[in-house]
Amino acid sequence: MLQRFCFENETEAGCDEAGRGCLAGPVFAAAVILPHHFFHPLLDDSKKLTEDNRYELRPIIEKEALAWAVGQISPRIIDRVNILQASILAMHKALDQLVVRPTMVLVDGNRFKKYRRLPYHCIIKGDATYASIAAASILAKTYRDDYMFQLHNEFPHYNWKQNKGYPTPFHRKMIAIHGTTFHHRLTFRMQKEKQLQGTIFSEESTN
Repeated sequence: MLQRFCFENETEAGCDEAGRGCLAGPVFAAAVILPHHFFHPLLDDSKKLTEDNRYELRPIIEKEALAWAVGQISPRIIDRVNILQASILAMHKALDQLVVRPTMVLVDGNRFKKYRRLPYHCIIKGDATYASIAAASILAKTYRDDYMFQLHNEFPHYNWKQNKGYPTPFHRKMIAIHGTTFHHRLTFRMQKEKQLQGTIFSEESTN
């Protein structure tokens, strides 16, 4: 069972990201403050849940949370600052939008940069340990999936509605055939020996 909180007397914001290992699309992050009494039997690390479970939980989290927010960082900024820094920026962006100010930040993983003057704790597998981080993982994942599904309608040959921008063999094959788009992360490697290469298409040029 997930732990409901790390420090009982703190207002904890759980943070997690989605899309860090993708070849295309933004990185998303969410921040969630849950009430201490919150419990749902399905709540878990988003990676352990079915798609239906994630979308079932999202409106419950949004309704019951004391505050929640989602931030995203574009592929261009990812290319400029690297994916780790972009993931942290997305978390900071989500924290900026919270209508309740937390007193503590809980982060999934082992890397973070201090947000304002708030204390924080990095927790490896935090999304499988703390409810607020698990809730953040679900929001980040579902909002990013929605975004990639919309992009699929503009660029259907990459099959982003299914692979969500991750480096599947089919996605790599389509990059080799069609080149990259404005939504690809050009500093990411398609194969170990070479980076993504190809013609960069604007949205207008595909119409």
